[in-house]
Amino acid sequence: MNVKRKYGLVCLCFASIHMTMAAPPQGALVDKIIANVGNQIILQSELEATYQQYLLQGVEEAPASKCDILEQMIVNKMLLSQVKQEKIVVDKEELERAFSDEMKSMLAQAGSEERLVQYWGKPMEAIKRELREKTEEQLMLVKMRTQLIKDITATPKEVKTYFESLPAQECPYYPTEVVVREIVQYTQVSQQEKDSLREQLSALKARLQNGEDFEVLAQSYSQDLGSAPQGGDIGFWRLGALDPSYEVAARALQPGEVSDPIATPLGFYLIQLLAQEEDRYNSRHILLKYGEDVLSIEAVKKQLIKLRADILAGKLTFAQAAIQRSEDPSTSSSGGLLRGEAGRGVRMLIDQVPSAIYFVVEQLAPGTISDPMLFTTDDGREAVRIILLEEKIAPHRANLTQDYDKIQQMLINKKRETALQDWLQRVQASTAISVSPEY
Repeated sequence: MNVKRKYGLVCLCFASIHMTMAAPPQGALVDKIIANVGNQIILQSELEATYQQYLLQGVEEAPASKCDILEQMIVNKMLLSQVKQEKIVVDKEELERAFSDEMKSMLAQAGSEERLVQYWGKPMEAIKRELREKTEEQLMLVKMRTQLIKDITATPKEVKTYFESLPAQECPYYPTEVVVREIVQYTQVSQQEKDSLREQLSALKARLQNGEDFEVLAQSYSQDLGSAPQGGDIGFWRLGALDPSYEVAARALQPGEVSDPIATPLGFYLIQLLAQEEDRYNSRHILLKYGEDVLSIEAVKKQLIKLRADILAGKLTFAQAAIQRSEDPSTSSSGGLLRGEAGRGVRMLIDQVPSAIYFVVEQLAPGTISDPMLFTTDDGREAVRIILLEEKIAPHRANLTQDYDKIQQMLINKKRETALQDWLQRVQASTAISVSPEY
């Protein structure tokens, strides 16, 4: 087996813990062992099941594909054998969380436990046992990879030497990049509007206390069109994913308990906690959104015009103003910074700038701030923002002055790849592998 050629398979093994459990092959099959990897076997039925899943992805059937899949399965077995020898242990809570997520994903695809059992042709207990085993194996691989590369770094001297040794054709070319910040303010709700929504939800809570069903009331009254048909159930969310006001209120409840009306930037919520774990929780809610009785758009624009003038006068920086005054929770804590592709630091490719502000950013000179602009948020709220084009980097060949961080990451990735290849070579050298002649 060519280890270097199969490095991509190693990456695939390590890339994700997401499980895809293939359906059993149709029709009768006389099973047999087609490969031995150390003390583990691969059955023909396993290969056929995985191959059928491969075809379900819409690819064309090809004899060579089955051999490639078998080779990938061999690599997996080989790695897992070594990982188990290294006594890698997976945290039980981490395993249960990952298993629960995968089980929910499978059930969502199948539609119900009954359909999943019918599809697999085996009891639910057996399906869960196999999924838990596969989930644990993938988590072990991820931990092994993390352990192998966690201490790999690159010093400035190494980065310089690496960059200077790059052939000209391998020197990256970077298109236009920008650093963009924003300050967002929403149209403001009157106290009369807030009091009205709070009273409506308090009345609904009283009905719940008198024995009415939360799901029925959510279906009838909630203005969250995504969750209302499910009785307000929004499923599990990890900490930090939802509005802080909502999260604090939900996690302060006991399972089954209902909150008082909770104010958020979108409206008022009545929340019922369904389940709570260490780093995530499940709840359902009734949402009443704010109406049209809000501070006018022009009034919000005037506030941002004054804030813009204060920034230009040097009274505070744009980043400080964003932290203090921006109402967009996704960007305010980072000083209004918009981020593009992961791993590029604070810069984003010009093509990754959101379409709603792309042409504004294109027309700004570096260091300038736009006039206030009206826009509509993804959840349908009206808001106003100002944009700062902090920096614009013209297209260029990589150089150490402008691109040190990216070049350093290139070298770290290369060192990680070498470390994984070396480890795979050592594993292969110590593993007995035999494959049936037809493969």
